This record gives sequence, structure tokens and C-alpha cells, in this order.
Amino acid sequence: MNRFFPPSRPRAVQGGLVARSKRGAIGQQWWSERFVAVLEGMGMSGRLQRGRTYARKGQVLSVDVDAGVVTALVQGSRARPYRVRIGITAFGKAEWAAIERDLAGHAWYLARLLAGEMPEDIEEVFRGIGLSLFPAQARDLSLDCTCPDWEVPCKHLAATFYLLAEAFDDDPFRILAWRGRAREELLDNLRAARSDQPPGAADSAPSGAPLEDLLDSYFSVQGRLPRTLAPSSSTTALLDQLPPVDVTVRGRPLTELLRPAYEREEAPTTGGIV
Repeated sequence: MNRFFPPSRPRAVQGGLVARSKRGAIGQQWWSERFVAVLEGMGMSGRLQRGRTYARKGQVLSVDVDAGVVTALVQGSRARPYRVRIGITAFGKAEWAAIERDLAGHAWYLARLLAGEMPEDIEEVFRGIGLSLFPAQARDLSLDCTCPDWEVPCKHLAATFYLLAEAFDDDPFRILAWRGRAREELLDNLRAARSDQPPGAADSAPSGAPLEDLLDSYFSVQGRLPRTLAPSSSTTALLDQLPPVDVTVRGRPLTELLRPAYEREEAPTTGGIV
């Protein structure tokens, strides 16, 4: 005798993470769209659709992104939420050093990243050193869920993927953090890499003898001192000290127009604050 079980319904959730997209595609920025497109290109398209309802109803309780792993809690039909894990290979120190070296060598990448944006051709940097920013094939991901569903990805994993895409919308650095490099560490390393050899560094190097070689003559006059004008109590002396000013007003030099005003403002002969 065959037994048919009615479809289970997820328990209602208060305060879950609700996808902003209410219909159609999930993911607005090119990097999140690319992430979903990569997953669908792996043959997950049909199974991913099962998670959209969960994502839009707020069944995902939490999503955490760390180096090499995304973990989530998703409320299903049972009392205890299911634990979801999405693993990916995090790049090592040598790989990230090569990535950062290439990124720092292009002001365009650095400017976009400092602005909180993902350069559209950043994947070329990763490909150039034999790496892939996004998972290239299904075996690049390890997918686990504590639910009894034998299909992978199940709707709990699929819902997590969609919420992850929206998290990437909000902060593209989470993609890089998933690959093993946190935002602040990446930006600090990029700034340091560029400051090691800034453009024109050789031309701006200080010239002259080291200070320790000049100690014997340190207090001697090193050059001719400029002549100074004798102090003057006349307020027009300021005009006399001006370099030539090639400005005329109605055919008269500007200094000549200002002189009567300066002559009227003679310096006071008594002390005190004016």
C-alpha cells in the first residue's frame, strides 16, 4: 500500500530575514546577479526556485559569511530550525598576495573598491592568476543541510543562496570575505602595496648629503641671507614692497588706486590695542 504524505508547511517566523525582491529575479547589482547566474548555470535553476518562497516569507533566521563558509539557520516545518552550511575554498596567503598585487597596480580597481563597489572586470584579475572569484562548477561548493530532504540544494539551501545574493548586493566585500579576505584587511593591504612604490618615487627621493656628514658645519651660514627692508611706520610701505601687479582699473594701476586709502590709515602713534 502506498502512503502519501501531505506537503509540509513551514512554521511561521517572527523577525526573519525577508528578501527585498517580491517577484522576479533576486539580486540587483551585477555581482549578485552573476552569483545567481553561476548557480543556475550549474543546473540548480529548478531547485533554486523552491527557495524563493522561503526567502520572501522570512524563513531564513540568520546568514553569516566567514572565510570559506556561509552558515545559516532556516525555519522549516519542524520546531528546531535547520542548520545550513555552504562551503567554498578560501584562497591562501600567497594567492591573496598575488591578487592584491595586481589590484594595487591598477588605480581603477583601487578607486572602485575604496568606493565600496566591485569593478566589473575584477574577475579578469582572478583569472589572470588561475583563480575564480565565483564558484566555477558545482564541485567547488559543499552544500549541507540538517533537513531530511535528499535533494541538493534543498529549499533551505536555496533560500540561503537568495538571501546571500542580497547580502552581496548590500556589501560586495562579503564575496571577497567568503574567499578569505576581510574588507579592512584587503583595503589596508592595497594601500600598503601602492605606497611601497608610488608613481614618481625615484624622482621625489630627497637629495643632498646625510645630516651626520654635516654636523661640523651645521651652525655655519649655508648661504647668503636676503636683504631686508628697513622698518617703516608708513602704512603705504606695504604697497611699496609688493611685486609688480599687472592690474589696472580704468587705466590706472591698482596700487595707485589703493594708496590714498592706505595713507588715511596711518599707524597709531600710541600703544594699546586698536
